[in-house]
Amino acid sequence: MCSLFGWTDYAGIVPHRILRKLTQALANAAEERGTDASGISYIHDDKIVIYKRPKPAHKLHFTPPDGTRAVMGHTRMTTQGNEKFNYNNHPFLGHAGDTSFAFAHNGVLMNDKELRRNKLIPDTHIETDSYAACQLIEQQNKLDFESLKYMAETVEGNFTFTVLDDNNSLYIVKGSNPMCLLHFKDIGLYLYASTESIMKNALKRIGLHKFANERIKTDEGDIIRIDRTGDITRSEFEPKLYRSKYMSWYDDSSYYNIHEEMLLAYCGCYGVDSADVELLLEYGYTCDEIEEMLVDTNLLHEALRDVKYMCGESLYESCYGGAF
Repeated sequence: MCSLFGWTDYAGIVPHRILRKLTQALANAAEERGTDASGISYIHDDKIVIYKRPKPAHKLHFTPPDGTRAVMGHTRMTTQGNEKFNYNNHPFLGHAGDTSFAFAHNGVLMNDKELRRNKLIPDTHIETDSYAACQLIEQQNKLDFESLKYMAETVEGNFTFTVLDDNNSLYIVKGSNPMCLLHFKDIGLYLYASTESIMKNALKRIGLHKFANERIKTDEGDIIRIDRTGDITRSEFEPKLYRSKYMSWYDDSSYYNIHEEMLLAYCGCYGVDSADVELLLEYGYTCDEIEEMLVDTNLLHEALRDVKYMCGESLYESCYGGAF
């Protein structure tokens, strides 16, 4: 899929050079979920700044200026909308009433074309499915829990969204896709990344893994707001059944085949051979289960050992009729 990452420095005590290194470390680590494009957004002079390019993160220099208090980032694996056209890449710029915001998405939306056909959102030159969710917020003419709830309950697909407004408030809309959110209370810093492995990798690169931190709970259906002072407020939306893990998302065989093809296409981003993924699919593992394994190599190796053991038993039985 893609990856979300970023931080909120609400206390203003972390040195700027550390925050710059942190931004780049998170972006580079997030490449494990996408290298087609990368981008960040932040607030400068009370305005949203977005810097994105159709390149992997390690080929870019992410240098938010001194005084930046929050960064929202994204690395992309293209599923819809050619990344060579930079307007298709994340983050996207949005406007809702008097508020400007940056918007990013990890996942795939399946009803963006339907929303346009039904005239719920206007046509646009941006081809990326994710942008439909940004437009839904804009149509509510405000950015708050209510408009984010409306957006999350209107789109169909798998997702987690992040939104950074022009007052340095960060919103996380947690769908079925992963999210790791940490609070470093002693230094006044929140960090987030799509997966724990990305977070651990980035923290080790700059030495922050030595600092005490608390994992902030994020469940499917949560809408979390971290304001510029570090205060957290929460709301909820109602997840649709097909967004939940291992539920009816895969009841439609045509969609299952599409998701399976995507899984085989991007598993190499995690260093996993597509032949191993095909083997797991053949033995009944779902796409959701395998996607979870891609970011937890222990689970992956354990499943492959079990499957290959069963393969060995099946071969024995076919040769010797199961007699021992």
